[in-house]
Amino acid sequence: MKTQLLIIGSGVAGLTLAVKHAEAFPEKQITIVTKGNEDESNTKYAQGGVAVVLDEKTDSFQKHIQDTLIAGDGLCDIDVVNMVITEGPKRLKELMAWGAQFDLDQTGNLDLGKEGGHSQFRVVHHKDITGYEIERALLARVHQLKNISLLPHHFAIDLITEHQLKQVSENISCYGAYVLNQKTGKVLTLQSNCTVLAAGGIGKVYGHTTNPAIATGDGIAMAYRAKARIKDMEFVQFHPTALYTNQEGSAFLISEAVRGFGAYLRTKDGTRFMPNYDKRAELASRDIVSQSIDTELKKSGDPCVFLDCTHLDLKSFRDHFPNIYKTCLEHHIDISKDWIPVVPASHYLCGGIVVDSHGKTSINNLFACGECTRTGLHGANRLASNSLLEALVYAHNIYKYLCKHEVLDIQKFLPDWNDEGTSMPKEHVLIKHNLKELQALMRDYVGIVRSNDRLNKAITHLDMIYNEVEELYKTSKISTTLCELRNMVNVAHLIIGQSLNRKENKGGYFNVDNT
Repeated sequence: MKTQLLIIGSGVAGLTLAVKHAEAFPEKQITIVTKGNEDESNTKYAQGGVAVVLDEKTDSFQKHIQDTLIAGDGLCDIDVVNMVITEGPKRLKELMAWGAQFDLDQTGNLDLGKEGGHSQFRVVHHKDITGYEIERALLARVHQLKNISLLPHHFAIDLITEHQLKQVSENISCYGAYVLNQKTGKVLTLQSNCTVLAAGGIGKVYGHTTNPAIATGDGIAMAYRAKARIKDMEFVQFHPTALYTNQEGSAFLISEAVRGFGAYLRTKDGTRFMPNYDKRAELASRDIVSQSIDTELKKSGDPCVFLDCTHLDLKSFRDHFPNIYKTCLEHHIDISKDWIPVVPASHYLCGGIVVDSHGKTSINNLFACGECTRTGLHGANRLASNSLLEALVYAHNIYKYLCKHEVLDIQKFLPDWNDEGTSMPKEHVLIKHNLKELQALMRDYVGIVRSNDRLNKAITHLDMIYNEVEELYKTSKISTTLCELRNMVNVAHLIIGQSLNRKENKGGYFNVDNT
């Protein structure tokens, strides 16, 4: 197959770029591949909203910029921060023009929420399912455009570069990707003049995560194997308040906006502990709240802390957070009288594939946007609700760049996928076992608080998992679960290695051996 623009991922970043490009160039073919259902992405599960400056009487670009820089703990790129935040209102207006609906206040203006790390009310939201609404609106627009082909249940295995062409070059270019049709088992050679990675985050590497099952770091791992620059992987943001249950797998997120609404964090004995750690108390940035909870849990040995909403107006809470209220009831938690058990969970990656302000990677014809990237906006810790904003802005920047710089038609013969000498694995238990080992390793050795000793032990354990997975990969027919495991091993390697290289604690990164 051949396409003018190949987009890997169907979240807000990939869909926004597809819509813009398709509208501007109706003669060009755009192909979106996504490994799950077309709407399955981290975007779909984003509860909070889009942080934008709209009320200039109480807010300003400078205040939003300052909040972002404080959260980023000195590692943000100031030019990027300025660019993203000042572009915000335009990108939001565009999204609303495509049909995304956001909550209004009693005067008919957008109802603005406040989240941890923000000094003002500036978060535009749709109840507590903002990402779901954005995804809905973008997909509806995509289906109206005839020059977009959306291929669900298609898994991108690897990017095609000089490596696959058996050529040696320091100036690497991307010519498309090998893509597995998960329903037929056939691997497509998808040639593209321009390829965009919008493949989301890495939460599943930790097992206990607010991310969906698809968040296995595929985009970052593919870019890493293609020799793209990857940076700041040590900055894994843990959301402080995921619903605590005894079940494994994805955890339900209790939005930061609940604390913005006035909820308190308490230990089992009822002590409200956050004022002891930060003057902003429950509204401190996520890194501080997560580390504070981790400290309390280590002191007490308890499995969780609690979010107390019992003093809040019940009707107002239900109006603002209907999905959270409903999910709590399903877990036999009545928020009017019961505290919500919560625990930090892997939530967002602040690093990733290095891109410039146009979304260009270090590989020719390869762009990236969304959570798989390291733009410089987040620095050492993402400010709440800046991620949907970043995705909208960078999708727009890639679109603007492609409008001004025509990508040449690639005239290359690309070899088909070669799986000679491989066979169906006799025992899938090896994949499942290694996945559990990897996730336990990352939680226990590379969690919220790290140490050099644990990180070095993690490398030793990871090497054994890596060798077993690579052997499986070389001898087995391709499967999504095997490829995902391989990608997660690559991502784990990057997180551990870059954690050891960081000698100073910043933002979401804390190593007890650093001064």
